Order: sequence, then C-alpha cells, then structure tokens
Amino acid sequence: MRHQKKNIKLGRTKAPRKALLRSLAESLILHDAIVTTKAKAKALRTVVEPLVTKAKRNRPVDKEIINSVLYTGKAVKKLVETIAPKYKDRQGGYTRITKLGTRPNDGAEKVKIEFV
Repeated sequence: MRHQKKNIKLGRTKAPRKALLRSLAESLILHDAIVTTKAKAKALRTVVEPLVTKAKRNRPVDKEIINSVLYTGKAVKKLVETIAPKYKDRQGGYTRITKLGTRPNDGAEKVKIEFV
C-alpha cells in the first residue's frame, strides 16, 4: 500500500525521474517559466522550492547542494544572485501553477509553472 508515500513516480525509475526533474528545474530557473504537464509541474515544485530556500541562506554548504542538483553554473549563479534575493521575506510558495488546457494528441493537462 502507498499510504503516506510522497514520491511522485511519473512512470519512470529513479535515475530517469531524477534526471527529468533536474532538467526541468534548470529550465525553470533559466527561463523563469516553462510549460509542462500537471503531474511534472507538481513534482517539480518539490525540487525547486527547497533549492530557492537554500539559495536564500547563501551558505557554502547550500551552494554545494545546489551545484549537485543543477547541471550548469549559469543556473546556479542566476538562482543565487537573481531569484533568491527576490524572496528574502517570503517563507515559501515561490512557484505558481496556471492551467492552460489539454494537449491535443493525448489529452494531458498542460500547465505553466513560473516563479511568483
């Protein structure tokens, strides 16, 4: 039974799921908003929001953790220098999910996830 199992699997095993979420997180940070499916956007929040919280603290150990999740230094730099200072007084909830309708070929719900 899956009682209180919070991991969203997205039909993938662990390594491909982790790579997908890292890639989506990097795209969200670099472009400030992306269009994806509802399930992926909800899973992405669990990756991005802790990263923003760590970037707000701006400690060396937090930067190492952020570096281990994101692929490029460009994304790390933007997160620490541009995005995190905007949320200095905010306690959480850094992202917003907006519904866009369904995809025509498979009917999946499309959403736009962006920083507030």
